[in-house]
Amino acid sequence: MNYLQNNRSNSGFTVIETITALLMIGILSGIAAPSWFALIKTQHLNIAQDQVYQAKRQAQSQAKKEKVKYQASFRTQNNILQWAVHEEKESDLNNPMIKWNDLDDSVQLDPNSTLQLYNGVRRVRFDDIGGVTPPLGKITLSSKSGGTAKRCVIVSTILGAMRTAKDNSCN
Repeated sequence: MNYLQNNRSNSGFTVIETITALLMIGILSGIAAPSWFALIKTQHLNIAQDQVYQAKRQAQSQAKKEKVKYQASFRTQNNILQWAVHEEKESDLNNPMIKWNDLDDSVQLDPNSTLQLYNGVRRVRFDDIGGVTPPLGKITLSSKSGGTAKRCVIVSTILGAMRTAKDNSCN
């Protein structure tokens, strides 16, 4: 009889232990999830900020290289923020030859943006030597799902100097 008792398996978890483990996992997930989502939103803003900065730099570089006026343009189309780099031609903003690129769909143009607005398009224009055609300004990005995080790219001199900023520095 003693042999049968020793042969029984004592491995595994009781129902109480399993429920306790699941409860602890649920509580930790509830604590970590908001921080995780905030981190993801911030990453999307950082990536979009970098794309905006690179678009402006590309427009400036193309203007110098080709010795013609170029611009970086930003618009919202179908609730998605888009950017394009193209030669500056006042009437050609809807030209099908302009390649519009989408930013992450969770990012929006913030009302604090001060880049020149022309026909519903925010733009920064560069002359044939890479200088900025006034007015100067900034493009500010924020998350569509809310929050206080903001990212911006600022054109700060007519020589074409640009810098990035975040959160309160964008106001």
